[in-house]
Amino acid sequence: MPAADRIRNVALVGHRGSGKTSLNEALLFEAGVTTRLGTVADGSTVSDTDPDEKERQMSISAALSSFDWKDCQINLLDTPGDPSFVADALGALQVCESAIFVINGVMGVEVGTTRLWRRAAERDIARMLFVNMLDRERSDFFRTLEQLKDAFGPHVVATEIPIGAEHEVSGVIDLVDMRAFRQDSTQRGGFTEIEIPADHAELAATYRDRLMDEVAEVSDSLMERYLEGEEISHQEIVDALERGTNHGHIFPVVCGVAAHNLGTARLLDAIVEDLPSPVQHGPLRIDGMELAANPDGELCAYVFKTRADPFAGRVNLFRVYRGTLSHDSHVVNARAHAKERIGQLLGFRGSEVLHPETIGPGQIGAVAKLKETHADDWLLERWPMSDQVQGDGQPGALPGLALPAPVMAFAVAPKSAGDEEKMIASLRRLQEEDPVIDVHRDPQTGEEIVAGISQVHVEVLVERLRSRFGVEVSLQPPRVPYRETIRGSAKAHGRHKKQSGGRGQFGDCHIEIEPLHEDPTHPEGFQFVDHIKGGVIPSSFIPAVEKGVREAMESGVLAGYPVKDVRVTLFDGSYHSVDSSEIAFKLAGAHAMKEALRDAQPVLLEPIMLASITVPESSVGDVIGDLNSRRGRPQGMQPAGAMTEVKAEVPMAEMLSYAPDLRAITGGQGDYSMDFLRYEEVPAQLAQRIVDEAAAEHAAAHA
Repeated sequence: MPAADRIRNVALVGHRGSGKTSLNEALLFEAGVTTRLGTVADGSTVSDTDPDEKERQMSISAALSSFDWKDCQINLLDTPGDPSFVADALGALQVCESAIFVINGVMGVEVGTTRLWRRAAERDIARMLFVNMLDRERSDFFRTLEQLKDAFGPHVVATEIPIGAEHEVSGVIDLVDMRAFRQDSTQRGGFTEIEIPADHAELAATYRDRLMDEVAEVSDSLMERYLEGEEISHQEIVDALERGTNHGHIFPVVCGVAAHNLGTARLLDAIVEDLPSPVQHGPLRIDGMELAANPDGELCAYVFKTRADPFAGRVNLFRVYRGTLSHDSHVVNARAHAKERIGQLLGFRGSEVLHPETIGPGQIGAVAKLKETHADDWLLERWPMSDQVQGDGQPGALPGLALPAPVMAFAVAPKSAGDEEKMIASLRRLQEEDPVIDVHRDPQTGEEIVAGISQVHVEVLVERLRSRFGVEVSLQPPRVPYRETIRGSAKAHGRHKKQSGGRGQFGDCHIEIEPLHEDPTHPEGFQFVDHIKGGVIPSSFIPAVEKGVREAMESGVLAGYPVKDVRVTLFDGSYHSVDSSEIAFKLAGAHAMKEALRDAQPVLLEPIMLASITVPESSVGDVIGDLNSRRGRPQGMQPAGAMTEVKAEVPMAEMLSYAPDLRAITGGQGDYSMDFLRYEEVPAQLAQRIVDEAAAEHAAAHA
């Protein structure tokens, strides 16, 4: 078990298609973990092992690999770049001291990069940038470097520059040591140190000066010596670069071509020399506590990723912050307050699975078959920890992961009638793997709803249901939970009478209905008033009338949607001493309610949502125009960091397919969330269309 000061925890993050998985593969190959350089195109990479990852040629889940380089252990987390699977990227940033942002040298700064950069900045983790794909046509390292400075500030500084450009890129120049390296082959160690080419010497000197300007700012004494023209030693430069990178004072930029293993050995050196260990980065400070990397302290570990395996059960990836986790030990889940037995511990070295006896502070590992634990849980030696109790005797809060809200919803149903229970159980398992996914039954429509960040997000979930759990399902857009109500009042008479041999059935009631305005004492939107006098209906039958009324309200007279905001007064009726029964009065009440609803000016209601939409300033006008076309009512704007937040009241029916449209309007930079506000009457022309559609569905179902 390596000491915490010899560990580097590094997340590979960036926009989709920037080459993170190719870089992960090249680093593993260069470090001797693998014997061949796998590619995304032929599905032979170590980290993209799921069939759907190979088919789509993109990462869907974070993958961990641990290996040694220059007496340090590097724990490398290759993360998805597609925003649909951002939960895994955010989980990796939560447990790493460092992130390498992989940048496409052709496309430059992209949306996914800026979003993840903001999250990394919030966590104050060290950030290095690797400009990739420099062999592609139209790639340009220096143009990309300027874009990075514009996006992330002046402290973005090159520590390497490439030799050559596009198809002629052949090596890199290390600006710290002022040494050049030529790529000879894609084989491990396939590079040779050379003299800095004459046609690159002036360029290298210019960028070396810019690097030294940044390095000198790390300390006043260094700056003073630098301005006086004193020579700064190599070790002082390395130390200052490491200190500056640790907490975001310097953002080093390196370069290469991951697919051809160009620049990866230099990157491994930079990870060890420039990025911080858990000890250098400092203790995790949460709610008055400091979780220092002490192997003898009380255990505190955070679970950041869960994989749902139909055979192994849950496999949880975790980071130990303090203490030591041992095989065949017991821990406490802080959320569930439940004891868990730790069985076999797991580690990953490429595709090889390791079985360490212990995992210490700063380390990342995995464990299978915990009963209660899933992503975003804390595992402790005891609950609460001794340093977790606050002055009032209550345990302090442990931080969780802030995840985006799912916005793309579908109704899901099994293709085989007997698979519903299996489908729901399997969905719950996959929800543990991806906590962004929302799975619930809509109490109003009865549909099972699955919501994700995008259509791709939900489609991948459906594919995993099939491939892992053998459940075939179909997706449909969810139904809008319309409601019906009344605008007038009406009276109705309901009678149920049956006499055909033996004991008969008789129930008779008169009711009046009227609108029930919002009243906190009747939150369910219904009030039943008993005005029976003289015992014309025995008190034992009155609850049956109310039950019949309620059942009738479950399916309104316009389009079959539930009825709300109605006051029902029972004021008259009659009974038979022999033939009356609860069932007879229930049926009479239901009949009276249906009749009354038809005569009380029934109308259709739709849910109105409060949408909070975060977009670039340049897109605000287009977004507001689009909201107006959706019958939206903008409620105001306010700054949200580098973005603008627009709030608007919009009918839910107009927002079912909003996610792809917002992406198109904002170039993929927009986000939104919605909360239910209230119900409002549907405009007459739209209401008639909804009623006609409901009638057609009813006719088709009974054809």
